[in-house]
Amino acid sequence: MSLDPQSFMATMIQRIDFSESDRSLLKANAAWGESIALAMAEVFYSYLARDAEMSAILNAKEGRMHRLNETFIEWFGEMFTGMDGWGSAYAARRWRIGLVHVQIGIGPQHVVPAMATVVNEVGKQLKSAGLDGDLRDALGRICMIDLAFIEQAYVEVSSQAVLRETGWTEGLFKRMIATGASSMK
Repeated sequence: MSLDPQSFMATMIQRIDFSESDRSLLKANAAWGESIALAMAEVFYSYLARDAEMSAILNAKEGRMHRLNETFIEWFGEMFTGMDGWGSAYAARRWRIGLVHVQIGIGPQHVVPAMATVVNEVGKQLKSAGLDGDLRDALGRICMIDLAFIEQAYVEVSSQAVLRETGWTEGLFKRMIATGASSMK
């Protein structure tokens, strides 16, 4: 069950249909993305701060919010540049971001709506700038790939922890999950 970030990235690119056209469009608009990154971070963290649980996580350590703002701005820009053409360095960084979310206790119930906030706000920014829907669609696709990495981190960490603690095989674990899911109807 150990994830290979580069292989996962390739699978997500195919599943989400993140095309060469999307990549070119994002790269061509990287300066625009950089110009709105700070405003995007403000909207993002303002949204998260409204939730008491998230606010506690965000403010749990001195200086965390400052670091998170810097990280958000960097993350947002990387979606436009792809770092290495959305290759192994991009995939490794997205995997690390997913693991950090798990480590500090940001659950999926927070990640999905937060990513929706990013996508919605980007749409507003695009409309305000008079940019077309193709860029919105490309950003939506790369956001979904990034979201898939974060979500998969929860699955991988949880699965590995159960397997390590119980000594179960992967096959047994998967059967138990499938049986448990079917009983929750």
